[in-house]
Amino acid sequence: MRFDQRVKQKDYKSLWKEYCGFLDLDIDSMMEIQERLLMEQIGLLNNCELGSRLFNERQINSINEFRKFVPLTTYEDYADILLTHRERALPADVITWIETTWEGGRHPVKTAPYSKAMLDTFRNNTIACLMLASSRGRNDFSVKEYDKALYGVASLPYATGLLPLLLEDEINLDVLPPVKVAQKLSFKERNVLGFKMGMQQGLDVFFALSAVAYYISMALEDASSKKSSSGLKTLLGTNVGMLTRFAKAKYVSKKEHRSLQPKDLFKMKALICAGTDSRYYKDKLENLWGVRPLEIFAGTEPTCIASESWAKNGMYFFPDSCFYEFVPESEMIKRLNDSSYQPKTYLLNELVQDEMYELVITVFKGGAFARYLTGDCYRCVAKEDKENHILLPRFEYVDRIPTIIDIAGFTRISEKSIQDVIDLSKLSIVDWVALKEYDSSLRPYMHLIIELKKSTLGDEASNLILLKNHIRAYFAYFDTDYDDLEKMLGIDPLKVTIVQCDTFAKYKEQYQNSIQKMNAKTYQINDLLSLSSKVREVEECQRL
Repeated sequence: MRFDQRVKQKDYKSLWKEYCGFLDLDIDSMMEIQERLLMEQIGLLNNCELGSRLFNERQINSINEFRKFVPLTTYEDYADILLTHRERALPADVITWIETTWEGGRHPVKTAPYSKAMLDTFRNNTIACLMLASSRGRNDFSVKEYDKALYGVASLPYATGLLPLLLEDEINLDVLPPVKVAQKLSFKERNVLGFKMGMQQGLDVFFALSAVAYYISMALEDASSKKSSSGLKTLLGTNVGMLTRFAKAKYVSKKEHRSLQPKDLFKMKALICAGTDSRYYKDKLENLWGVRPLEIFAGTEPTCIASESWAKNGMYFFPDSCFYEFVPESEMIKRLNDSSYQPKTYLLNELVQDEMYELVITVFKGGAFARYLTGDCYRCVAKEDKENHILLPRFEYVDRIPTIIDIAGFTRISEKSIQDVIDLSKLSIVDWVALKEYDSSLRPYMHLIIELKKSTLGDEASNLILLKNHIRAYFAYFDTDYDDLEKMLGIDPLKVTIVQCDTFAKYKEQYQNSIQKMNAKTYQINDLLSLSSKVREVEECQRL
């Protein structure tokens, strides 16, 4: 029986147990599921060409052997098989191939195979996310058939494009715009049309990248200004119910001396957000939409792997998507400084509260990736949630590893890509560093700090313009998502600062210990060392 049919029969407790019951597990039960599914996956890998390569021609017979003899992997270890779709080399039959951005101009795309069992698990965990997003506690959820869902994420061949197609087998959501229409539109066109349809028909569920959800929210506020309110009425169409709601909403917002907000027009059941910057937007989105967003994590390689509970205070990993290992921050830094170094990993039942880790996955049910370094960093915020009686470790997503800057979930800028731009610019740059920062409106951007040779200083303004033009042209050409940041979200992804001569030398002299600890040129805003402020301190000392 389909999910929506069981909802009609008010089969809430059994539905909750089936889809969200993992939140009732203790850590020992969680590990039993993890280990059982890993042994099944090891068996599949033992009998295929890819597994033979990863296992170095060795038959793996236990989890201890798996973790001892199988090295940590990156996409380069799979590229020749996956990019050419060599299905016979894989551990299971492939139903579909999913792709995403790899590394700008160096490697345009990554592809990943999905088996039927993987798709089934993806679907079930997506339903769990829908239930939890509309929940206020155990056995409680309100999502149902024909709820109107605004879908603000990428369509196929990206992983998020699978979600509405997979859900069709279990629940008839009214997706705005319909999938067949959305697939023919650009990302911006799809979001504009979906929001227009939502304005005319109403909304119950909103699923989007956090930055996109915030952009759409602010667009509504802008449209509700006096100058454009007539255009907003036109956008509402002839739906009497929505026009009546609009009139009431305008009255309330005017009485409260504020602009019109989405919560004035829509009584949302669920708001689901994803993306690397979600935690910076969640409070704002809750205020705008009147419902706390549920943060989830999904990706091309791992599928849908984590969701918050009804408490919406941190994410829990689904037990049946992947086997999870964790590289501590200190070990991660060693690997970034020495690519041959094999860092130590820890399991879910071995983590330390408040520590940050890079996630390592082995995809279950015929997936291709084994002991795969995802490049995603999480902090274990608690070993359990006593208040809500959840006995599993809880996580917050921090960001990408220090050598990658991810902006709004759209584009990934690597240290190597930035160096390519520097080389192409032909400017005499002594040294540089890049950071991910946020402006006063919470919009993320890359801050590039550079030092030029004395002989080439000249007009600083001209140098800045030249360098920014080189970088923009390079990334816009090789990464269309970078271009979308400016065109769709109104985000200028780049800020360039030229520091005085000898700034980097002075910095290295004063902070040598920190340099040895963290040697990468790209950093996240949450790193232990706030490099931008340190560079500015040195620069200020020089001025004094």
